[in-house]
Amino acid sequence: MPEKAVLGGGCFWCVEAVLKNMKGIVSVVPGYAGGQTQNPTYEQVCTGTTGHAEVVEVTFDPQIMSYSDLLRIFFTLHDPTTLNRQGNDIGTQYRSAIYYSGQEQKLTAQHVMQDIENQHVWPNPLVTELEPLQQFWPAEPMHHDYFNRNPNTGYCAAVVAPKVAKMRKIFSDRYTL
Repeated sequence: MPEKAVLGGGCFWCVEAVLKNMKGIVSVVPGYAGGQTQNPTYEQVCTGTTGHAEVVEVTFDPQIMSYSDLLRIFFTLHDPTTLNRQGNDIGTQYRSAIYYSGQEQKLTAQHVMQDIENQHVWPNPLVTELEPLQQFWPAEPMHHDYFNRNPNTGYCAAVVAPKVAKMRKIFSDRYTL
């Protein structure tokens, strides 16, 4: 039975592109979570006033990709030690965040985060927000599968493509293509 995870690791185009073709991932939907505005738009979220983070809703098969493994990949694909930014993307909408559904996801996330800290995977402490999921709002259709549809745009070529290539190298055994 598939499960869902909602994760914010900076720009949702990057996170979606990295996770999209991994074994055990059923779907990745870009969207927004963690804010107070109902049904926010990309333009509203970009102002930083809605409280939302850019996130992806990942539907995964836990028999193939465990929630714990998904989180460990998540902590590799972005820098979870920079507050409200990923590279040149700056603002609260780019924060590192895990929005959990239920106590089991919360406990697993806490355990993985503690392991990452104990293993000194990153030189600085994690600043990842760990909050219960209140509402996931899917992004507008133009943001879905953005990298695959727009690989030659400046941002995709300079930021997304190198991140996807890096992750495909690190986790080569996890990709279907």
